[in-house]
Amino acid sequence: MMSPQFITSRDNALLKELRKLAQDNTAYRKAGRYWVEGDHLCGAALIRGMRPDVAVYAESYWTHVPAQWIAATEKNVVIPDALFRDLSGLESPAKLGFVFNLAPPLEVQGAVSTVILDRVQDAGNVGSILRSAGAFGFKQILALKGTAALWSPKVLRAGMGAHFGLRLVEGLELDGLQALTVPLVITSSHQGALIQDLKIEGPCAWVMGHEGQGVSAPLMARASHFARIGQPGGEESLNVAAAAAICLHASSLSSACPL
Repeated sequence: MMSPQFITSRDNALLKELRKLAQDNTAYRKAGRYWVEGDHLCGAALIRGMRPDVAVYAESYWTHVPAQWIAATEKNVVIPDALFRDLSGLESPAKLGFVFNLAPPLEVQGAVSTVILDRVQDAGNVGSILRSAGAFGFKQILALKGTAALWSPKVLRAGMGAHFGLRLVEGLELDGLQALTVPLVITSSHQGALIQDLKIEGPCAWVMGHEGQGVSAPLMARASHFARIGQPGGEESLNVAAAAAICLHASSLSSACPL
């Protein structure tokens, strides 16, 4: 194991990059790597067999770092706690973070159970949907342009580690969905079968739309099925992340879009 690198200057080039990765939601696209902060997310990545390009620790935490974490990367960096607070995007900095290289863009797989995000803009909603997808066995996420950046710090935190078990494709135009061979299912408050009555043979793709505008008209026109979530309490609509959780859970338990 190599000795850690100690950095004490705020103007260090690596710290400048980390500050941007931690605080700018789209900086990872240009940098080609992304920042993961906190023991839960870092641990979730290691459990999936991922190896960070760089591990960064606050000085007060360095003596408490598990040996297997130190061995997981060839470059460990230790910085003063004040500098870690400065670069962190969290109100309560976690004292450790990993930098991972962004994987090359993936191709759309046509025949797998999928979740399509149509301009879902709130990072919390996107991360929550990814978490539900991972929990209920959906492995592919296709994010159309206008959707919150999937590898942004806020989406990563909301996803609670789900990212590391999913196949994520972002920045797609509508034509990018042509490779899908599974039927598209769209939730609607006024049309389609109740979700518990929906019957679909084989995998499908659930479409989750913009928080205010819903699913776009061109995508609606491509739908093979519409599903309705019963709301006996009389509310006008559900939050998109809540609706996604209901739909994906129903799919995992029934013959509607079996996995």
